[in-house]
Amino acid sequence: MTSSRLAPGAGIVTVPGGRPAVRTAEGEFLHLDTGTADLAALTRHLVGGEAASDAEVARVAAAFEREGHAVRPDPEEGGALTGRTVLLLGDARLTGPLARYAAAEGARTRHATPEHVGRLADGEGADASTVVVWCLDEPAPPALWDAADRLPAHGTAWLRCHREGAHLWTEPLAAAPGDVTSAHVRLRRLAATSAHRQLAAYWAGHRTPDNGPHPGEAAAALVAALLTADLLAWAAPGPGSGLPARRRLRRVDLRDLTVTEHPVLPVPPVAPLPARGSGPA
Repeated sequence: MTSSRLAPGAGIVTVPGGRPAVRTAEGEFLHLDTGTADLAALTRHLVGGEAASDAEVARVAAAFEREGHAVRPDPEEGGALTGRTVLLLGDARLTGPLARYAAAEGARTRHATPEHVGRLADGEGADASTVVVWCLDEPAPPALWDAADRLPAHGTAWLRCHREGAHLWTEPLAAAPGDVTSAHVRLRRLAATSAHRQLAAYWAGHRTPDNGPHPGEAAAALVAALLTADLLAWAAPGPGSGLPARRRLRRVDLRDLTVTEHPVLPVPPVAPLPARGSGPA
C-alpha cells in the first residue's frame, strides 16, 4: 500500500529545546503532539516513504491525512493537466513557452488553425477536456475571435491573450455558457474609458504601424506562467472549477513585468434598440 507523504508545501519543523511543529502549505505553524509515536520514524514515513514502523506512527500519519497535511500519491497519476488537450494558435514567441509548461503538467499540446477552431465552435468534435489558447503579439482585430467565443457553448474551453503597445492582456478563461468572452471584454473596456471612440479605432487598425515592445524571454515566460495557472484552475476537480480565473482580466506591463488584475463580468444580452421612427404614432 502506498505510504503517506507530506502534502506539497507542508513540512515538519523541529524546534531546538521545544515541541515539533507542522508548517502548513499556507505558512501557519501548528504544534505537533506525536504522543508515543517516534518523531524520527514518523518523519521517515512522511518524507522518505518508509512503511509505518508501528501502530502509533500509522495513527499520527492518518491524522496528518485527515487534516490535509499528508497525501497518498497515486503512482499512476500524472500532472494536473493529464488527460487534457491544449490547442495553441498565434505567435510562437508566446505559445512556445506555454506549450512547454502545459506539457510539463501532463497536457497534450497541439497546434491548431482558425479553421479547426471554427469547426469546434460549430460543435464539430467539441470536447470538455480540450482548451483553445490563442496568443497574439499584436492587438486583436475586431471579429477575429467571434467564432472562438462560441466554443464554451459547446463545452470547449477558451483562453486568449494579446498585446497592445507595451501592455499584454490575458483575458479570462471561458469554460461554460455565460462565461466572459472576448466580446464581453471589449464591451467592458470600451465602457470603462472616456476614449472609447479612439480605443475602438485603435482595435480596428486605424493607427500607425506597431513598433513594440515585443515580449522578451522573461516576459514571455511570465505570460506563459500566468496562462498555465489559468489552465490549472480550469482543470482542478470539483464544480465551478477555476471560477476566479474565469472572471479575471490581467494587464502585464512588458517594460517592468508588473501585473495588474481587474475583475470582469459577462455582459448580459439586451434587446436591440428600436429603429428610428418605429415607435407609436
